[in-house]
Amino acid sequence: MAIKIQTTRNYGTDGVKILVYSPAGIGKTRLCETAPNPLIISNEAGLLSLADYDVAMVETSTVKEIDDVYDMLTSDSKEAEYFETICLDSITEIAEVMLIQYKQDYKDPRQAYGLLADDMGTLIRKFRDIKGKHVYFTAKQMRIQDDDGVTMRMPGMPGKTLLNGLSFFFDEVFVLRLGKLEDNTIYRYLQTFPDFSYDAKDRSGKMLPKAMPDLTNVFDIISGKVEAVQESELDEVVVDAKGEAEAEAKDDAATEGEEKEVEPEQDET
Repeated sequence: MAIKIQTTRNYGTDGVKILVYSPAGIGKTRLCETAPNPLIISNEAGLLSLADYDVAMVETSTVKEIDDVYDMLTSDSKEAEYFETICLDSITEIAEVMLIQYKQDYKDPRQAYGLLADDMGTLIRKFRDIKGKHVYFTAKQMRIQDDDGVTMRMPGMPGKTLLNGLSFFFDEVFVLRLGKLEDNTIYRYLQTFPDFSYDAKDRSGKMLPKAMPDLTNVFDIISGKVEAVQESELDEVVVDAKGEAEAEAKDDAATEGEEKEVEPEQDET
């Protein structure tokens, strides 16, 4: 077998794969519109935020339907060639729907959660490893408190196995957050580095801690086409470029309330 030796300098040139999470209503779905030639694979009833945009989408309710879309996107068809970005919105919802079905099929919940972890892992890898396309995954935000009372926010999934292993599937895990300027203007930004409250990572090493909520810009930075905007310039750029930020923004109290609704489910233990 011929061995093909590549170089890490080509990282990101075959499509950027990224996971973004946040509470509901912050704008994860709206980010799809900022990607180059996107196709949204939607499992959520949350496309109203894109009603004023002309974005291609496919509604799915079963894993079989998602697999059919995957087959189309990896075919040699002109339709597949047109789409540059695949948006899975959201993998948390996909997993929750799968779990409901598995609990109906298997009396032992440990078997249901085990099958869920296997099948979701397969699905995520399939889309993550698509060549030549960007893939944008969204997830709900989950708040976890450890034994010492420390609260951490991370991408949410049902079941401890999926929850603890989800971030390992991706090189880029960002959280969509709200910021406030001195004049109290609310804006959105992507946090790309972890801190004591939020899980995040950037293995490309090209992102700054705060980034514009613009997937084309993120893809271009990771692919080496442009440089990241300095944090000192970010607030003004984000507000100017995203005039809808205030309309989508929620205050801190509302955000906290949404997070509480996404508590982890009991799993195989």
